[in-house]
Amino acid sequence: MNESMTITLPVGALEGTAAVFSTWLVAEGDQVRKGDPILELETDKVSMEVCAENDGSIGKILATSGDNVDEKTILGYLNCGEQSEVDKASVDKSLSPVANDALQIESEADVAKCDLVNDGSKRHLIGPAVRKLLRKHNLNLSSIDGTGKGGRVTRDDILAFIDTQASKEQSNLNVSTSAEKSHGLKSKLVPHTAMRKKIANHMVDSLLHTSPHVTSVFEMDMGRIIEHRKMCKMGFEEAGVKLTFTAYFLAASAKAIQKVPVVNSRFHDDCLEIFEDINIGVGTALGDDGLIVPVVKQVQEKNLFEIASALQQQTDKARQGKLAAADMRDGTFTISNHGVSGSLFATPIIINQPQVAILGIGKLEKRAVVEEVDGEDTIVIRPKCYVSLSIDHRALDAYQTNLFLSHFVEVIENWGTSKTN
Repeated sequence: MNESMTITLPVGALEGTAAVFSTWLVAEGDQVRKGDPILELETDKVSMEVCAENDGSIGKILATSGDNVDEKTILGYLNCGEQSEVDKASVDKSLSPVANDALQIESEADVAKCDLVNDGSKRHLIGPAVRKLLRKHNLNLSSIDGTGKGGRVTRDDILAFIDTQASKEQSNLNVSTSAEKSHGLKSKLVPHTAMRKKIANHMVDSLLHTSPHVTSVFEMDMGRIIEHRKMCKMGFEEAGVKLTFTAYFLAASAKAIQKVPVVNSRFHDDCLEIFEDINIGVGTALGDDGLIVPVVKQVQEKNLFEIASALQQQTDKARQGKLAAADMRDGTFTISNHGVSGSLFATPIIINQPQVAILGIGKLEKRAVVEEVDGEDTIVIRPKCYVSLSIDHRALDAYQTNLFLSHFVEVIENWGTSKTN
């Protein structure tokens, strides 16, 4: 007996937010096994694959490219039950070792193009969309890094490779290049990506429709952590870890949150949900592609080395396009280190609602300041930056905001002394 089951997104995959359907990796009638990737979709944070939940054949396909979908959307149907002997042989053949066959590569020419070695990875498990792109652009699979599970090469890997090697993808984004528009000016139209559209909607919703934002700004002396980083940087690097200023900011945020726990919360209509774990998201720019926020979890339990290591892993994955949805879940607080791009001062918008605060760190620069030395006012040069906290005024007031910033600045300015304990 054949049974038909709906194809939907896994529960919890989107944390209740919507996504945009990208493409099917299979066609109606294709045989699949449990765990095989069958479709791709995009959120404002990451591109992700959805895998078959059972063995069977693809039935009716409903979702099309560009559709807005969520966890309740029926994307299509999977026919479960016994496969024909021919189908079984076909599927078995597609999952056999390279030595037995070409592993989903359907001709000797394709095998030659892929030049695969049976090294125990899952690079050979390529879907129809990948196979089609390999043929279309005459590409060798062995020269393309796979970011999918087990090193499997995905459709996005192929497109990224094409974009890097030949810049072919850019021409597809330009609807009109140097064309005369109605205003008489030469220009080109670059359609918004799904990520850019989601970011735009999030920002407008956060600022105008959800929470009233207020920002407080302090000035911070970076001298002590500069000296501490100089002493520790080489030792961290010998262990394969980069020690960045952002790691210090995460550590100081955790200490300040422990003093002012309400900053580490989410606002609900009937309550303020204050979290015990301090999971800090770090805004990471992807150039023109947008912004994503990987999360370093349980920062309060980590020392500086552990924070730096976890932060490096997350930011590296973000820039390599290897983040999974789980890497961006469960954030309770966010940091925007906008100073790395030269910004002195900013008022960040809360990216991940319903969080109640986001910390902004400005550019480090030397400034002339007045300090009292031996009872006399003296002009000295100190490394300074501005630090801001934008808050949801429904949840927090000036008192909690400034108290948090006071503790944060105190930790940074007294790093390595008894005052930070």
